[in-house]
Formats: sequence, C-alpha cells, structure tokens
Amino acid sequence: MVGASRGLGLGLVARLLERGWQVTATVRRPSAALNDLAAGEKTRSLRIVTDIDIDVDAAVAALRATLDGEPAFDLIFVVAGVATQAGMPAGQMPREVVGQVFQTNAISPIRFAESFHKRVAASGVIAFMTSKLGSVSLNQGGGWGSYRASKAALNTLARSFAGQHSKASWRVILMHPGWVRTDLGGGRATLDVDTSVRGMVALLERCLEQGDRGGCVFLDYQGQTVPW
Repeated sequence: MVGASRGLGLGLVARLLERGWQVTATVRRPSAALNDLAAGEKTRSLRIVTDIDIDVDAAVAALRATLDGEPAFDLIFVVAGVATQAGMPAGQMPREVVGQVFQTNAISPIRFAESFHKRVAASGVIAFMTSKLGSVSLNQGGGWGSYRASKAALNTLARSFAGQHSKASWRVILMHPGWVRTDLGGGRATLDVDTSVRGMVALLERCLEQGDRGGCVFLDYQGQTVPW
C-alpha cells in the first residue's frame, strides 16, 4: 500500500488486515494512526516503511532493493495523491504547482509501477487510486481543473502502461473510491472511509479469486465501470 498514513490508504490497510492479508505500507513520514494499527494484535501482519516519497526515485529504488528476494505481491495499490490549490482554475495556478500536481498524481504512480511490476504475482493486480473526476466524458461542469486533468492523465498513462505490458497476466485497475469524507474529499462527501474501503477490498479480492488476466479497467468502489 503506497501512501498509507491517513484517509483511504490507512482505511485500506485496516480493512486488509481484518481480512487476513499481510500488508506492507509505505509513508513519507511516521503516522501515529498507522503505528496504532501495527501495535494491535495484527502487528505481525503489517510492515511499515517510512521515508518513501513516490516523487523521489532514490526512495523508490531503495524500497525495491529492500523487498528484493521476498515473495511476489498479490496486490500493489498506489494511493498517494495531492489536490493542491484544486479550486483554482488551472490557467491561473503557478506553473510549478500545476507541475507538482501532475508529477505526484500521474507520473510518479506510473514510474512506481514500472519499477515494481516484476514484483507482482502472475495473477495479481496493480491498482491506482484515481477519481471519477478524471473521466473526460463525465466532465460537464468543470471545477477542480488541475486535479481532474492529473487524474485523466493517470488514467491514460495507466492504460498505456497496461498496453506496453500486454503479455503480462497481472491486471491494472484504476479505482474510483467514491466521494469520501477525508481531508481531500471534505466534510460534505457522501461516503465514509469504511464503506469505501470495504467495497474496494471486496472488489479486489473478487478480481484475485476470479483470476482475471491482463488489461486495464476503470471501476468504482462498487465494481461499476466508470466512463473514460
């Protein structure tokens, strides 16, 4: 789980532990909430790796070196993302801010996947946390332009990534978690974290059990296809 310090990443770790998974969770900085999970009865099932920033290639390479020689992952889920100044029209945002949003939300997740795809089990899943806001066809009202565009870019890059690795048997899933009450989603959001993560984990487990092979799909937390 890449980006597990809070919100959906933290919720996903908690739910996976409840379901009996062995979880490796990465964070940029120590997380008290994640440490509390590790201190519980599931502590042997959770490994926390700190100082992992997906925007820093050296940190990603160090993580890969740390995990070399270990069993392959059934699931790699890149959750990390930002919504810096999302309410400002993209044409008015400082160029460096827009660039960083695209770096973190679109480029770095794909670079991480390129670095780790050989560590995924043949029947496994590489998942990216995206958003329905990244759907071009559903964008009728605008707003959150830079965030929308960064997630649309992630969707396109993920589909290209899957195509470039078309001979691989693992599957790529772009996951829309719903509008969730987190720091990013805000207090007006319609879903709590638990409802969203239960749906996402159930969907991922079904995909793994059914042995779906290859390709790239864009799904919400209930398993419904989201229009591109």
